[in-house]
Amino acid sequence: MAAKHRTVFFISDQTAITSEVMGQSLLTQFDGIEFRRTTLPFINNMEKAVAAREQINRCFREQGERPIIFCTFTDPEIRRIVETSDSICFDFFDTFISPLEQALETSSSHAMGRTHGMVDPNSYHCRINTVNFALFNDDGASLKQYPRADIILIGVSRSGKTPTCLYLALQFGINAANYPLTEDDLGSPSLPRALKPFKEKLFGLTISPEHLQRIREERRPASRYASLLQCRSEVDMLEELYFREKIPFLNTTTVSIEEIATTILQETGLHRRLF
Repeated sequence: MAAKHRTVFFISDQTAITSEVMGQSLLTQFDGIEFRRTTLPFINNMEKAVAAREQINRCFREQGERPIIFCTFTDPEIRRIVETSDSICFDFFDTFISPLEQALETSSSHAMGRTHGMVDPNSYHCRINTVNFALFNDDGASLKQYPRADIILIGVSRSGKTPTCLYLALQFGINAANYPLTEDDLGSPSLPRALKPFKEKLFGLTISPEHLQRIREERRPASRYASLLQCRSEVDMLEELYFREKIPFLNTTTVSIEEIATTILQETGLHRRLF
């Protein structure tokens, strides 16, 4: 049976990241529907709102089915223009702000850009600094800043270390470094010398050999590096090292980057610096 299609717009007077994240969370609950997504950020004046409405109406005329809109608007006039389109509109701010105003017994500011804008310079600079830290300390490129690291992720090549470090930096403000364990490292009876002084900061990532093989095959097809035999050997030695050295670790095979990062915070007791 062919999948059903539905067009979805994520619209905002700022980046539209909030409407994307919240809207996508709701869409994941509906199987069997292929959603065609369009994001319209910075719809922050009447002219842009009218143009967005025309785009939505054109979509309705072409497809014969009202698009679904997830939006976040602080300006009620702009919201009203978009809401008059031929669509089914869900405005997250309109849904939640009024009940919150009643609960808090105060009016909201209706200010734009408070979620993803540079409202708090300290928080913004923390994010930039931790991202730079993750990039500078990627794949063991430099060991000089390891004393400043909040956590050092270890694992074999292509097990998810780099994207997890960047997510920890970008979303939580964590100084995360990572160190790739090579075949020589795994064959040694002890941790690499560079890691020994920082053992308490280590957190391991592992992965199923089959999944690792598929990832490596895309990078270096038909190589020893990507062979299933090599992947099995490395993962076996890796997990043996984790158990021997009593290093906490997580299997990333079926876990998203978001879940990996959150699990690491929970298991290590690290606290996020960004909200």
